[in-house]
Amino acid sequence: MTNRRTVLGFAGAALAAMMTTTPAMAQEVTLTLHQFLPAQANVPKLVLDVWADRVEEASDGRIEIERYPSMQLGGSPPELMDQAADGIADIVWTVVGYTPGRYPTTEVFELPFMVEDARAASYAYWKMFEEHMENGEFADLKILGTWVHGPGMFHTNKPVVVPSDLEGMKIRGGSRLVNDLLTRVGAEPIGMPVPAISEALSKGVLDGTTIPWEVTASLKVPELVSNHTEFDGPALYNLTFVLAMNKDMYESLPEDLQQVIDDNSGLEFSIFAGGTQADADGPARQIAVDLGNNIVTVSEDDAKEWDALVNPIYETWVADMKSKNIDGQALIDEARALMAEYTSEMDTWAK
Repeated sequence: MTNRRTVLGFAGAALAAMMTTTPAMAQEVTLTLHQFLPAQANVPKLVLDVWADRVEEASDGRIEIERYPSMQLGGSPPELMDQAADGIADIVWTVVGYTPGRYPTTEVFELPFMVEDARAASYAYWKMFEEHMENGEFADLKILGTWVHGPGMFHTNKPVVVPSDLEGMKIRGGSRLVNDLLTRVGAEPIGMPVPAISEALSKGVLDGTTIPWEVTASLKVPELVSNHTEFDGPALYNLTFVLAMNKDMYESLPEDLQQVIDDNSGLEFSIFAGGTQADADGPARQIAVDLGNNIVTVSEDDAKEWDALVNPIYETWVADMKSKNIDGQALIDEARALMAEYTSEMDTWAK
């Protein structure tokens, strides 16, 4: 079982790879990596670039990864999965929920108040990917990493303390389950990818958005709205991500270069990615603090009012999964057990 030592080893090796220069062999393969955020945003800077740099280093320069942020290869964020499957891009990073209903098993980690720790959830997500998704929903892709972000929350133009404060507000949601959650708490859900948030807030198209702290900095959200509502304990919601590669491109690589990709992907990378993204919440939150913005923290006890409204999503989701011949309750139980397994292992290791 993966422990904290191996995850820290991944991060340390990635840093070492960036700082070490070795004689390089001739470059043989150029891979394109396409994603929707600006290059300076946290995920490209702290996760994707680290991964790509390490692959290049481990290949002795035989693999070059060209990075294309902000949809520079064309298309829109919901098209990224198809771009990877069709070979328009060799590798993509994207929000799974941008293609609603297409990868239903991943939604177990998007259920309200399901996830408390991004590392534990990313661990569980990869384990469940291998068990349920690799040869199922994702069979047409080579999946390199699966993870979730830190706690999802509200950023709004007026204070949100209790669910009724959202009544009639137009709030951006990032997946179908988040949009369902918004409807149940009285908001009007507006579906849109992350890059569209800033303009929509500035023009008053939105009254607020759901995103984790870490991405607010690159979108300048704390400068566009001055109220933020976070939750103690389990997160109000989370979104799932994948780093996905065109399967034919992967299979066309020499075996030793496939091994380089494999060695830098998978479980340890997924935990690293989810944890790194969650760790970036703190510095981004500090920007809002420094601006003097109003930060509402809903206690676990007060969150019960929210949970009472959104908890029926579980029953609806399980029924929806049943219609797809998927045992949704079993997925919920498995996800919880795996997250607890990871947490227990970390506690044991810490002792």
